[in-house]
Amino acid sequence: MIRTNYKVEGRGAEWVTFVTGIANDLTLWDGQVPELEKDFRILRYDLRGQGGSEATGGDYSLSLLLGDLVSLWDRVGVKKSHLVGLGLGGCIVQAAAIEHPERVAKLVPCCCRAQMVPDFAMMWRGLVETVKKNGFESIVEPTVQRWFSEEFKAAHPDVLDNVRKMIRRTSLEGYLGCIGAFLGVALEDKLPSIKAKTHYVSGADDRLGGPPELMARLAAKVPRARHSSVPKAAHIANIQNPGGFNLVLGEFLRAP
Repeated sequence: MIRTNYKVEGRGAEWVTFVTGIANDLTLWDGQVPELEKDFRILRYDLRGQGGSEATGGDYSLSLLLGDLVSLWDRVGVKKSHLVGLGLGGCIVQAAAIEHPERVAKLVPCCCRAQMVPDFAMMWRGLVETVKKNGFESIVEPTVQRWFSEEFKAAHPDVLDNVRKMIRRTSLEGYLGCIGAFLGVALEDKLPSIKAKTHYVSGADDRLGGPPELMARLAAKVPRARHSSVPKAAHIANIQNPGGFNLVLGEFLRAP
């Protein structure tokens, strides 16, 4: 069992677990905690090799990262939880709903995919080669630039500085390992088996990570699932437009 960095907050009866993506840590969700802490018990954590969690060498797999989540639930005493995940975290939460339906209440995959495709894989393999050749710092700026819209980046340099710091808290082993897991994602055929109430959330201006039209197609594969697109938000929709994101998330989680 690896050492996992996590936080438990809030005072509600129902659990909400937040799962991050590649080169994120639990600070990704700082803007969501105030919205939910009065009504929910919140668990957020760093993926293997991201933030303060222990890294291991080699490529990771989606099943390995899902096992880390389930082990953390067992350690903390979470029997059942709502699940919110972004990017690779969105893949992990979809896998959790497929493999452990008894432990997932409501499901919110955000700005994500369910299947790796060749053109997207090419981008990620290029990032692997860049890091191996030029070091981790070489992908920090391209990553932060990819995550937000041009208008937001110009207006919020302070937010971008904080995001750069978050990216730099990722270990090289963890970055490469999580990309390995992402490259192996193949969940689309299993989406119809998801039983949890599901709401896919995209950023309206996300052109690459989880475009709205792609996420709408994923929602159509899950029984009774919904899809919402957060306006004025690109890939990291919960940071770019926290008010719009929290409105969608809060209404869905609080609904009967």
